[in-house]
Amino acid sequence: MSLGQAIAPHLPYLRRYGRAISGSQHSGDALVARLLETLVANPDAVDTGHDLRIQLYRMVHDNFGLVTAGAANAEETVAPEIAIADARLRRIPSLARQALLLTAVEGFSAEDAGRIIGRDAGEVEKLIHDATDEIDRQTRARILIIEDEPIIAMDIEMIVRDLGHDVVAVATTHAEAVAEAQKHQPGLVLADIQLADNSSGIEAVQEILSAVKLPVIFITAFPERLLTGDRPEPAFLLTKPYQPATLRAAISQVLFFDESTVPA
Repeated sequence: MSLGQAIAPHLPYLRRYGRAISGSQHSGDALVARLLETLVANPDAVDTGHDLRIQLYRMVHDNFGLVTAGAANAEETVAPEIAIADARLRRIPSLARQALLLTAVEGFSAEDAGRIIGRDAGEVEKLIHDATDEIDRQTRARILIIEDEPIIAMDIEMIVRDLGHDVVAVATTHAEAVAEAQKHQPGLVLADIQLADNSSGIEAVQEILSAVKLPVIFITAFPERLLTGDRPEPAFLLTKPYQPATLRAAISQVLFFDESTVPA
């Protein structure tokens, strides 16, 4: 198997991680593009005899550190989402968000996450605890849930309320979702892709976003279909079935980049 063939299955999930830590599709995909450029120039940058997934995530993590450090050192104007992240990072221990994402969203063990970010498992566990507490403290939102499966909707609502957020409505169709968004002006939308009347959750969100700018987390059983990097795609995406910790991490992360909750 060639290096390209070995890397290909990981690319959608590397994009997901890159988008999550950087706050946008453009910035996250650029991190993965830089990884690919490195491997084209130097295939020996990874050792295919060892865990390739860990090495690839480590490269994305390192690229993000280089980009943010380079912008800071050059006093460049950074993307708005990075500026928002910087405002929050001053209140959060270094590497804490990455530790949280790698374990809760990407499914790495604390030990493997430590290998990616250069910390031991004990430090990773502490980073996760610190990140969860601080991000939850900073980020409170009014949330619209767009989900046509009653059991899943109830589960999401319970998790959202446990995190201290308010659920303004639960919509099951495109038309209902748009109407509820107009009525309640939520600060975050959690959206399924396929809705009760066979309408598209993506189209519902696009209509909502045509009137107001707000963060969105999409939920789908086929994330790789929305993580190709070939078109405008969501920056934040959850895979069904999801674990409660995964949803908690995703909500915290997307609100991390929401300027309306940036601390003064």
